[in-house]
Amino acid sequence: MSRLRGQVNALEKALENEQECSDVLQLLAACRGAINALMAEVMEGHLKFHVLESKRERTAERKKSAEEIIAVIRRYLK
Repeated sequence: MSRLRGQVNALEKALENEQECSDVLQLLAACRGAINALMAEVMEGHLKFHVLESKRERTAERKKSAEEIIAVIRRYLK
């Protein structure tokens, strides 16, 4: 979150200072990278906790957890 916050703050400052478009685009790409990294970290945690290392034996619950993360990935990639 701190990486993302830093990138967004830098973007806001660049916009306020009317920096060059190329600089703003580079900062936007950095923000996107920070969001992607956070998304990957949360998805990994979800998969590890709810699917891979789950102590639940019921496959229906594991299937539901996997389907949830697949739905999130699909929404994110749209």
